[in-house]
Amino acid sequence: MRMLMRAFRITVITVLIFGLAYPLVLVGLGQVFFPHQANGSLLVWQGRIRGSALIAQPVTNLGLFMPRPSAVDYNALNSGATNYGPTNPRLFAEVKHNLAKVLLENPGVRPTEVPTSMVESSGSGLDPDISVADATLQVPRIARRDHIAQSVLIRFIQEATKGRTLGIWGEPRVNVNRLNLFVLQYIAGRTHGISR
Repeated sequence: MRMLMRAFRITVITVLIFGLAYPLVLVGLGQVFFPHQANGSLLVWQGRIRGSALIAQPVTNLGLFMPRPSAVDYNALNSGATNYGPTNPRLFAEVKHNLAKVLLENPGVRPTEVPTSMVESSGSGLDPDISVADATLQVPRIARRDHIAQSVLIRFIQEATKGRTLGIWGEPRVNVNRLNLFVLQYIAGRTHGISR
């Protein structure tokens, strides 16, 4: 009986420490030191939540920047990739379809100018970042459709670009959700006589 009580006490203490105290401490530290990130890195404009800087959203408006293709249709509950191998005919068909879509949406662009990241699905299907080359390729289309100077769009790309992680890992990347918010704010400001 003594062994049973000891096991019960250890179980209760372990549950209290790791199931209650530890998570509460981490939530508290997150709220104190990283409140924006701890609350989902929400993008708010005109008092409404427009999305998160962490999760890509489907974009159908050709006057906005397109995110990377998603194998899960940007469904956060079902994140993932197709995991097709390099010799799988389905991967070839997917890339061919995505390339045709990019070329249709961006007239005048040659297939050799399209970065691979624009035609290959992201690993999670929710990647909110695109390469600087992806964003730059879309500038002429958006400038034409929204009547925005290309120099303004380039400035927006620079503002939405994050450098390499810790200065050494990865490549500079552009958060497409932030970038599209800049475009929408610019259009709204222009409509109401406000410049960004």
